[in-house]
Amino acid sequence: MAVQFGTAWSSVIKGVGVVAGGPFWCAKADAYDFMTGYTGPISRATGPCMKGTASDLDISDFISKTDAKAASGEIDPLSNLRGQRIYLFHGYNDAIVDKSVTDATADFYRHYLGETKRSNLYYQTAIGAGHSLVVTQEMQANSLNPCTANDSPYIDQCGYDQAGIILQHIYGVLNPPNRNQLKGTLKRFDQSVYTKPDAPDALSLGHTGYVFAPEDCERGEHCRVHIALHGCKQDVDEIGQTFVESAGYNAWADTNRLIVLYPQTRSSDFIPYNPRACWDWWSYVDHTDSYVTKSGAQIRSIKTMLDALTSGAKPRPSPVGTATPASALAVIDTSDNSAAIALNPMEGTVVYRISRAGVDGQFTVVGQTTGPSFADAGLAAQSTYRWHVSPVVNGVEGQSSSDVIASTRSAPAPCKAPGSCPIAK
Repeated sequence: MAVQFGTAWSSVIKGVGVVAGGPFWCAKADAYDFMTGYTGPISRATGPCMKGTASDLDISDFISKTDAKAASGEIDPLSNLRGQRIYLFHGYNDAIVDKSVTDATADFYRHYLGETKRSNLYYQTAIGAGHSLVVTQEMQANSLNPCTANDSPYIDQCGYDQAGIILQHIYGVLNPPNRNQLKGTLKRFDQSVYTKPDAPDALSLGHTGYVFAPEDCERGEHCRVHIALHGCKQDVDEIGQTFVESAGYNAWADTNRLIVLYPQTRSSDFIPYNPRACWDWWSYVDHTDSYVTKSGAQIRSIKTMLDALTSGAKPRPSPVGTATPASALAVIDTSDNSAAIALNPMEGTVVYRISRAGVDGQFTVVGQTTGPSFADAGLAAQSTYRWHVSPVVNGVEGQSSSDVIASTRSAPAPCKAPGSCPIAK
C-alpha cells in the first residue's frame, strides 16, 4: 500500500519505506477479473505477490500499468519518483513473503530512478527478522516477538531501529529519539469524516484512526507529516495500539517535528475478501484497477486525512527537525553489501559529492546526491569503510565533512528454511 500511495501521489511524497512488500499493481487486479469471479486477484495476491518466482514477477507488466495510469492522469507524473528516497527491507527469516517479491519492488523503483538516481534506493536484506516490522531491544515489550518470529503482532525485536533508519533515509540526519516519556500526544480521530460519501466499513477501514503530534507541532511550529501504514493483522481491532505505540516512529517524531499519521483498516462484514484487515492491494473494495490510483477508495481517504493535517501549512523559512551542525553526516545502516548514509543538506547547496575509502586507503568519489541521503552499494561484507561529503555550491566544491566510519554486516548464512536461520551481525 505504501508503494501504491507513494506512486499515485508522488508529487507530495518525499520517500517510501517498504517492508516485505511487492511492486505497484502486484496483484494485477483489473475490471475484467470480476466478470467471471474474484479468484484471479486473490490467487495472485496470495500467490505471486507473496510467493512468486522471478518469472511470476515480470516487472514489465507493472511498469506498463504504471506508465498507462500516469499517461491517463490517474496518478502523478512518474518523473516525481526520481526524487523519492526508497527504503526496502526483507528479513531473511521471513516465512510469509519470499525475497523475490521485494526484489521485484527494487527492480520497479530502479527502473524509474534510473542510473543517476540509483543511490536513492537502499535495500536491507542482511537482518534475520521474520515477517515483521523490526525494532530495537530498547523498545522491548512483552507483547513483541523475538527476531525470527513470523507471528502476531508482526513486530520483531532484532536490535535494529527500523523506524529511525526509514525516517533518516527519507529526511536526512535527525535529532536523537526521545527514549523516555514522550512530550507529544497520541490522539484518536474519527475516520468516517475522511471516507465520505462512504462509511468506513464499506471501505474496510476502521472507525478510529490515530495521529501522533509533537509538542512543537501543537504550538504551531513548522512540521512534516509521516504516514505509517500498518500491515495485515496489525490494526487496532487485532492487536490494540501495539503498532501505533511500539513501531518506533513516535520517539523519533517527538524530537524532530514530525507528525505521524496512523490510518487504520479493519476486517469488514461488508467485504468478505479481507479477513485479515490488509490494505487494499488486490482491489477488494472497488473491483476495478482504480485501487492503485488517486481515485482509489482507500488512497483517496488517506489523502483526505493528509490534506486535513496540512491545510494550515505555510512555507517554511528553513529546514526543520534536523540535527546541527549543517554538515552533519551519519552512516545510519549497513547491510552485507551497502551502506545508508544520511546528511543534513545546507541551504543553497546544489549537490553533495560522496567519497569513500577503505580503512587505510585513499578516498574516491563514489557518487553524488542532491538530497538528504545516499545508498552506497557494491561493498564487501564484514569490511570497514570511511566516508565524507563535500558540498558543491554554484559549481565550487567546498570543504569536506569529517569522516564517518562503519562496517558492513556478514552475508546472510545459508539455512534450510526461513525461521531457522541465524541472525547476521
